[in-house]
Amino acid sequence: MSASPKISTSASAAGLGEFIDASPSPFHVCATVARELENAGYTRLFEEQAWPAASSKSYVIRGGSIIAWETGGGPAFRIVGGHTDSPNLRLKQHPDLMSAGLAMIALEPYGGAWLNSWLDRDLGLSGRLAYRSGDRVAHTLVHVTEAVVRVPQLAIHLSEDRKGVSPDPQRHVNGLWGLDGGTPDVLGWVAEYAGIDPDALLGWELMTHDIAPSAVIGAAENLLSAPRLDNQGTCYAGLRALLDGSSSAHTRVLALFDHEEVGSGSERGAASDFLASICERIVLARGGSRSDYLQAMAASVCLSGDMAHATHPNYPERHEPGHRISIGGGPVLKVNQNLRYASDALGEAIFAMACDDAGVPMQRYVHRADLPCGSTIGPITATRTGLTTIDVGAPQLAMHSARELMGAADVPMYSAALQAFLAQ
Repeated sequence: MSASPKISTSASAAGLGEFIDASPSPFHVCATVARELENAGYTRLFEEQAWPAASSKSYVIRGGSIIAWETGGGPAFRIVGGHTDSPNLRLKQHPDLMSAGLAMIALEPYGGAWLNSWLDRDLGLSGRLAYRSGDRVAHTLVHVTEAVVRVPQLAIHLSEDRKGVSPDPQRHVNGLWGLDGGTPDVLGWVAEYAGIDPDALLGWELMTHDIAPSAVIGAAENLLSAPRLDNQGTCYAGLRALLDGSSSAHTRVLALFDHEEVGSGSERGAASDFLASICERIVLARGGSRSDYLQAMAASVCLSGDMAHATHPNYPERHEPGHRISIGGGPVLKVNQNLRYASDALGEAIFAMACDDAGVPMQRYVHRADLPCGSTIGPITATRTGLTTIDVGAPQLAMHSARELMGAADVPMYSAALQAFLAQ
């Protein structure tokens, strides 16, 4: 069952596909979000500079993380959180390899990448390059849209049982880059592609991505096939919720963090001071004190948005029997008694009210007790800030695959629920 939200939203499956195709890396997610914010009248602020008192619509970027806000009439915050990174294959520091007479790229899995799904795909390269510019370090983004890398599968005739292989992350996921003769070194080629002198290149964070564009598919065109739905589905839905909504009594915040897939333990991850320091500076810029900030945080709520497991039609036994989650069935509340998700009873009620206000159905997800449950930025954010935090998401299939699947109708329903939450 799907429903049309009663809250007006511009979010759509096609829009999410366009967002994803423009955002192959966490850095590109931030750039895509920033462009939309600028078009809506938001101003970029910098942490190393003083902030104006009237910073009503602003955003800050820290590496692959971005926080945007619109100040409200009251002191408290309503925060939609998510993450910008997705599992993939990333370049090692010395990426050039030779094997069996072929030029290869040394790749390392990032996060819980479902390795088999990365085999036999046309891959591009993307990320951030740091280089010498005079006497300073500059950086730029690079997005190679052409098919330049491929990780070939082993032929079935060479498999021991002809039932497939389990790739070894050290030996079996290196990418084919070209034939030996005349193949350029990877970093020099990427630098030139980005318009940088290869000799000036000093640092890089480069990763592969599936170059096939996102597509609305199915006989009735009610499914979205795309890479990185986990968790650009939330990045897009949260952005549209922030921009489509109107001012409220609370300061409405969108906080998107890098490095969730590897534990969030970085200077820009959810375990860092990024969210807490930005919230405090918002209070201070309005003339408040440290005490005012602490009071504001005590009255604030964070919605930790991440994608949720829909019940797989080919593997229904892998799911909790009493908690079936339907594609097209609306946003998902996620609860785990061992706190892999942060939701508690009060938070559950807040999200249930938001879904009701948005006019969309809400589903409740519980992981099988005999399977390890994934986690999110939710428990980390709650621990780091003391905020009441609720874990939610939109249903999808093939999580952590190079290519994932969700219902087209779930995109506007998810965004409408987030918009209603921000307006509470």
